[in-house]
Amino acid sequence: MSERLIGILIDAFPKLISYGVRVTIPLTVLSFALALVISVIVAMIQYANIPVLKQICRFYIWFVRGTPLLVQLYLVFYGLPSLGVVLEAYPTAVLVFGFNEGAYMAESLRGALESVPKGQLEAGYCVRMTYLQIMWHIVLPQAFRVAFPSLSNSLISMVKGTSLAATITVTEMFKEAQVINGRVYESLGLYTEVALIYLMFCSLLTVIQRHLERRLSTYGGQK
Repeated sequence: MSERLIGILIDAFPKLISYGVRVTIPLTVLSFALALVISVIVAMIQYANIPVLKQICRFYIWFVRGTPLLVQLYLVFYGLPSLGVVLEAYPTAVLVFGFNEGAYMAESLRGALESVPKGQLEAGYCVRMTYLQIMWHIVLPQAFRVAFPSLSNSLISMVKGTSLAATITVTEMFKEAQVINGRVYESLGLYTEVALIYLMFCSLLTVIQRHLERRLSTYGGQK
């Protein structure tokens, strides 16, 4: 490793970290929050077996899971302007990432909802709780404990997936690495460095995930 490359990597590191903290992480958090809201709504509609709406949800899941995320980004950012719908790059990334991951998370959450014994619904009705009260206070908390490993894996996956936002001109961490590389032409070193930063972020989330899983399993055992 030459002194020139070492100097480039040292100089690039704070810039990449800065874009990671200021752009990549907020993009992940906003997209995941949107995905979580979508997944809860879609999973509850399927769990309640609401006619028509259930079929719409199944179509949404089928379409999203059957098409590449990159194609979805291009459809929204480059395709919709031909219909008169123009969105900025960052909101487009949040929307597409959220809707994409929401489909996968909805299936995980639906399976978790169906794992909760049906008798708990009946017990809730016996104490005169409404359906929404039963779902909010009884069913959903148990479902989230079951689905937590899958949902947290989705969050970790989303951190890496945000690098695709660079393809629609969002200047996040990977895009900044491309910009720097365009000036210094050190592809192997710079892309290895940005890969290690992604690895660092994901490793930190993995540690938090395992800690929370232990807490949830302890809480579940006490219950």
